[in-house]
Amino acid sequence: MNVVASPGETFEEVKAAPVSAANWLVPAILIILVSWIGGGLILSQDSIKHQMSEITSQGIEKQIEKSKMPKEQADKVREVGEKWGSIGTKVMMVAAPVFVAFVSPFWGGLILWLFGAKAFKGNFSYMKAVEVAGLANMIGVLDAILKTLLILTLGNLFAAPSLALLVKDFNPQNPVHSLLAVVNVMTFWLLAVRSVGLARLSGVSFVKAAVPVFGVWAALTGLIVGFGFAMRAISGG
Repeated sequence: MNVVASPGETFEEVKAAPVSAANWLVPAILIILVSWIGGGLILSQDSIKHQMSEITSQGIEKQIEKSKMPKEQADKVREVGEKWGSIGTKVMMVAAPVFVAFVSPFWGGLILWLFGAKAFKGNFSYMKAVEVAGLANMIGVLDAILKTLLILTLGNLFAAPSLALLVKDFNPQNPVHSLLAVVNVMTFWLLAVRSVGLARLSGVSFVKAAVPVFGVWAALTGLIVGFGFAMRAISGG
């Protein structure tokens, strides 16, 4: 937890110490456990289950209207869609935290290593970068806790510490709403902590380290949101 209070000192210790898998593995396990517990609490709320059902139904009705299906076929699509939509949401709540927990340290570590060891000529191994990216994920643990509390308090499945809180009826298929959702306080905190780690590993200033860390995130986010706008334009939504 020192990475939350004093990330600079923590990463200096990590840099000087032998490689330790626990530095990325423990945060990964915590993210999974906290996310699973939070998901269980969220799914236990009737208001959230009703909201999930409405979202699934709206998506199904949109596809039926677009395809101009006969009534009998539409009824079957509704039945199958509602059944598998609920199952798919539960599977996603179980699988997504595992994917994030174990992929993000190695993906984030790759970014830190490429810029730190190659561009900034820092003397550290790829696994050191993985440790730093993994430890930074302790912010992700706090994010999972905060998001769960917001969802339970507000009764809104999409509640998060982001600009999406300003949207009364959040629509995940709306690219503008998605753009507001990525402006998240916890995301910026995580990126800042990763920037501190990159600065300590490579021996450069925080500002110099933050440019590629925030830049890569902004580029990927822009691509995802831009793809959403493009798909919406193609579908005529």
